[in-house]
Amino acid sequence: MFARIFLDHPQSVDESYLEHMAFAGRFSGDLFIAAFAALVHAVLPCCFKTTASRRIAKMYARTHNRGQA
Repeated sequence: MFARIFLDHPQSVDESYLEHMAFAGRFSGDLFIAAFAALVHAVLPCCFKTTASRRIAKMYARTHNRGQA
């Protein structure tokens, strides 16, 4: 049960538990930044015109096909 909850998914993307926690934590921070930029852009359209979409595209590129041989 412990392995299924904490280890199976990180191993499926070739990471240890701590490596996966660090990656997911950075990913979460990037999402917060993109969301904040999108919120500011919603109110002030002249600000952060491409910030959210650019950050999300970079995040997708980092995660696409992770763990696939």
